[in-house]
Amino acid sequence: MVWEAHGLRSVLAGLDVPVVLLKGAAYVLAYPEFARGRLFGDIDVLLPRSVLAEVESQLMLNGWASAKPDAYDQRYYREWMHELPPMVNVRRGTVLDVHHTILPLTARNTPDPAAIIGRSLPVEGLAGLRVPCPEDLVVHSITHLMYEGELHNGLRDLHDIDAMLRSFSVRPDFWSRLAATAADNDLAAPVANGLRLAARVFDSPVPAQVLARLDDGSHRRTYRLLEPLYMLALQSPQTTRPRLPVRLARLAIYLRGHWLRMPLPQLLRHLAVKAWKGARAAPGATPPELNAPP
Repeated sequence: MVWEAHGLRSVLAGLDVPVVLLKGAAYVLAYPEFARGRLFGDIDVLLPRSVLAEVESQLMLNGWASAKPDAYDQRYYREWMHELPPMVNVRRGTVLDVHHTILPLTARNTPDPAAIIGRSLPVEGLAGLRVPCPEDLVVHSITHLMYEGELHNGLRDLHDIDAMLRSFSVRPDFWSRLAATAADNDLAAPVANGLRLAARVFDSPVPAQVLARLDDGSHRRTYRLLEPLYMLALQSPQTTRPRLPVRLARLAIYLRGHWLRMPLPQLLRHLAVKAWKGARAAPGATPPELNAPP
């Protein structure tokens, strides 16, 4: 991860744009106490949307290629999502996700990426690279968990949140800044519910006044419905086939995650397209080129 960070700094240095490392990359470069034992699948960065075309061109000139060649997937990411289509380094095989915000453009909540970038902190010894401030790091991690439809890493993510809350809470005014950051990013509801979940599973030290500041009452009612689902879905199955209640809870969270990310008509259309494309790609299906008109 450190090697990749140095590489990104070198590739993008000429553009003079802030490159904010997210999630695991931020842990490694600035908060190593949260990186111990962590496995990495990709590198996540946040950049202003206005510079995406220049950044993408510079990455492509330096060995990065899109991992999503399909035309529909390209449109899906570029028009509706919070990031470019994932990019893969052709020499190293590493995956890079270039974000311009932290939630899809079609999502129900609308965070402010410019404020996140503006509050970010420089990485010591790596000019040009930045990491989110502690409050944004926690808010992003909670939002990612509460919007995520697949919880195969859910317990690890919740443990990360607990560790950050315990570490950062000793800083003066951390909790008031966290509540303000969540509210200013239109993320009061997912953050309130994520804090409750961390307190329920790991006994995280969440002050009641923080939840009261974030909660208008409806969030608490929503959490009462969500908590039993998460408590089931986060269980590590004892067999390769989880019990029926666990499978149903995971399905409910999966559907809710998609519902949060897209308006229902758009979501149904997207799922139909993906199902149709999956059926065409199934073994035994007619190759697409054979269906082309003469």
